[in-house]
Amino acid sequence: MKRYDVVALGELLIDFTEHGTSNQGNPILEANPGGAPCNVLAMLCRLGKQTAFLGKVGTDMFGDQLKAAICEVGIDASGLKRDEKIHTTLAFVHTKADGDREFSFCRNPGADVMLKEEDLEEDLIKNCKIFHFGSLSMTHEACRKATERAIAVAEESGAILSFDPNLREPLWESLDEAKERISFGLSHCHILKISDNEIQWLTSEEDFDKGIALLQSRYEIPLILLSMGKDGSRAYTKDCRAERPAYVQEGTIETTGAGDTFHGCVLNYVLEHGLDGLSKENLEEMLSFANAAASIVTTRKGALRVMPDRQEIETVIG
Repeated sequence: MKRYDVVALGELLIDFTEHGTSNQGNPILEANPGGAPCNVLAMLCRLGKQTAFLGKVGTDMFGDQLKAAICEVGIDASGLKRDEKIHTTLAFVHTKADGDREFSFCRNPGADVMLKEEDLEEDLIKNCKIFHFGSLSMTHEACRKATERAIAVAEESGAILSFDPNLREPLWESLDEAKERISFGLSHCHILKISDNEIQWLTSEEDFDKGIALLQSRYEIPLILLSMGKDGSRAYTKDCRAERPAYVQEGTIETTGAGDTFHGCVLNYVLEHGLDGLSKENLEEMLSFANAAASIVTTRKGALRVMPDRQEIETVIG
């Protein structure tokens, strides 16, 4: 029996999100704990799963805040390292008029990219059922090597590997490099969560189904999830395709963390039902639950500390 349901590696940072304007007309920013991998883990914790995180923050006030936040929601922080010289990574999130988001980063470098192979608590990886990672831990050499080592340990231990490309263009030297690193992730995962704009960028196919088919022909990925925002989501296995609509909330204020919430719910379903032999009905049930959870998070500021519980999600489904 493995101690952890899911262990994740990657960025843990502060998301500065807009919170109105001051009397002088200046934007007021709220410092929310963030980072896609820990958002996923926070959702899993809310559903009663055991999780742990591997990453690095600075020895500054924001690093203290982040460590306290992940411990508060139930994520094991024994794999979280502190860098004495490099500050905690910061992200500034601007929501445009059409609801799309624009990101700016203080990360050249930031503490998260300073994670090294020798920082890894490999016992955490060896003792997990699912190992989850993204592409942002592959933007710099040191953390890329750490990620590749963690993937190798996870594969050796028989874990299911989950991958979210989570493309953030400003963080890459070039999109060609991003595509190369993301392709590596695709070749080492059993579960892929990819967004509508990412599948179009990665495959040059405007039609989502054609793009997914192209990935299936290149990589042996048992379960692929496609998130399409307000248009819902789709799931693809070798044998079937399922689609469910989004639960559109009147109180939506921002979409930060919605995809991570969705992904956490998918991993929860796999933990409870397995990865093999999922029927169309199984996939539809999984998507409905994940879509409902994601819709709730869009009505709340931040993500990591405001994940919904099972009852809230089932109430939305009705």
